[in-house]
Amino acid sequence: MASVWAGQRGTIKAYSNFSAAADVKALRNAIEGIGTTESVVIDTITQRSNAQRQIILKEYKEATGRNLIDDLKGDLCGDFENVMVGLMMHPAAFDASKIKGALKGPGTTESTLIEILASRTNLQIKELAEAYQAENQRSLTDDLTSDISGEFGKAMLILLQGKRDESINFNQEQAKVDAKALYDAGEKKWGTDESKFIDILCKRSIPQLRKTFDEYKIVSKTNIVESIKGEMSGNLEDLLVAVVKCVVNTPAYFAERLYKSMTGGGTDEATLSRIMISRSEIDLLDIRAEYKKLFGYSLHSSIKSEVSGDYCTCLLKICGDED
Repeated sequence: MASVWAGQRGTIKAYSNFSAAADVKALRNAIEGIGTTESVVIDTITQRSNAQRQIILKEYKEATGRNLIDDLKGDLCGDFENVMVGLMMHPAAFDASKIKGALKGPGTTESTLIEILASRTNLQIKELAEAYQAENQRSLTDDLTSDISGEFGKAMLILLQGKRDESINFNQEQAKVDAKALYDAGEKKWGTDESKFIDILCKRSIPQLRKTFDEYKIVSKTNIVESIKGEMSGNLEDLLVAVVKCVVNTPAYFAERLYKSMTGGGTDEATLSRIMISRSEIDLLDIRAEYKKLFGYSLHSSIKSEVSGDYCTCLLKICGDED
């Protein structure tokens, strides 16, 4: 069965001459002994699909009695280590770990939660919730509800429950009805009925929402993103804007996220790494194209100018050949 985590527009594909035994031997030679041959680790891990990496993990354990991820953590460090370890994890477990990290500690990193839950399919969310439960022996739903509340919490839980219609059909009349309902719930009235926005934006299918957004422009004379920004604030605004952007053009949404991670006051390595890993087998080719269209230069060149060392090398390998 095809993985729900692999698409047709990733930069990383299955390696055609794959031999788990050969890769295990190469990785053992690179890791064991004095020092680590980073180039071998990078070339092996970034040029194999995640499905192939899972086989490597299994065979490495059988050959050495050790966990390859633990060995990588012991030999590597910093952002370079984080990327290599992240690539070795199953995508559902990787997402679950990032959600766990966003919920852990004195505050909640809402931007990470928003990015993940606004952009994943129902099946991907189901798998990451199962991975979260398996790793933490606790329900993600319970942990989420203990950390976030209000209309923002309600919207996040709807996404977590995988309530979005994923049919490919749309109903033009329903689009008109929904567009008017959104207009009546926001711009037309004093105050905003956030629940109406949440119900429509978090449950309707992507084709249906695209038609609804077209109809909304006719009704309101503005686009839905500007309307949300004018009517809402804080985390709920950020979430619903992210949902709309992912509906309209997911690669463009991630291109914008990557750009923001590398501009301003320093580089947000956590966001940069997370997106490069999570989209590497899904749509990173399209993200690269949108990045160049939006910002006038390549993602490849941005990475080279913002980070360095082995971290830079592995990100460039994931990114693929420069446009």
